[in-house]
Amino acid sequence: MVVMSAEADGRNMKTEYPFVLPRGYVDADGQVHRNGLMRLATARDEITPQIDPKVQQNPAYLTVLLLSRTVTRLGSVTNVGTSTIENLFASDLAFLQDLYRRINQEGRTEAEVACPSCSHSFLVDIAGEAPGES
Repeated sequence: MVVMSAEADGRNMKTEYPFVLPRGYVDADGQVHRNGLMRLATARDEITPQIDPKVQQNPAYLTVLLLSRTVTRLGSVTNVGTSTIENLFASDLAFLQDLYRRINQEGRTEAEVACPSCSHSFLVDIAGEAPGES
């Protein structure tokens, strides 16, 4: 995990978030890649895709561009481009969209859940870092 020093208050700021895809990206050789890394988005990441012709023709393509800019690793794939994101299973794309929103808007990857039996509330790390995940 990479941390960057935050100048303003002297604390460390988390800038990259590990995750585990629900299904996994299958590369051209049939290898499945589930573990990945997403970095925080910059203003440039959010602004630059707006002028891309594919986004202007199909606004839904913005998601593909944003994820291709911020997902820095998928298993052994370190050059994650638009074709990689385009070839994800729909459930993995939805997972990454939610993770992107959580880390860039909420600043965390946890979600509050409640036990169906006792109604006790607790936090679960949806990125897959939590102990006991498979």
